[in-house]
Amino acid sequence: MSDRLARARTSGVLAVLRAPSPELALETAEAIIRGGITGIEVTYSTPDAPSVIRELIARHGDAAYIGAGTVTTADQARAAADAGAEFLVSPGTLPDLTRAMLDTDRVVMTGAITPTEVMGALALGVDVVKIFPASLGGPSYLGALRGPFPDAPLMPTGGVKPNNLADWFAAGSVAVGAGGDLANSASIAAHDWDDITQRAARFAAALSAVRG
Repeated sequence: MSDRLARARTSGVLAVLRAPSPELALETAEAIIRGGITGIEVTYSTPDAPSVIRELIARHGDAAYIGAGTVTTADQARAAADAGAEFLVSPGTLPDLTRAMLDTDRVVMTGAITPTEVMGALALGVDVVKIFPASLGGPSYLGALRGPFPDAPLMPTGGVKPNNLADWFAAGSVAVGAGGDLANSASIAAHDWDDITQRAARFAAALSAVRG
């Protein structure tokens, strides 16, 4: 809960980007940024994710918050950090992997769904606990986790949409991750960048409304 999370809080929404090629990943990210969402999580489901991260940082610098997602090995964590990723996200919390992620001195977000898993992630010292898949319990589940973990930085991913964004933040999210409703796979396959920009604009408008 330090200044380490200032960029995540400011971004508010992290677009979880999965694309079949580096070129399509870059096109998708540009469409999302045009729509007003500047947090981009380039997942390792994308071929050569570090090159995508490096190029996006070269293009946008501090105007965008660029990190790596679906980090499942220590080598991936190091490669993403070397490419300039500001944050690293893993779908789960494995102690050895989490320590390797923390060793990069990047903002570290690791996945959990149960109270026991949340406790394990916090004990390892992660910056943010990614509640995933958050669609299983919805905003009410995130709110329930606030009982035993009132100060834990929680980020739901899965089931986040523009029409429930306010509910997630009301439940205490530090930020949210948005995948298919934002970086939509069908739109990427169709090269429909206007659709993705419009999706991002809807998220940006919802985020603006949340912030009043």
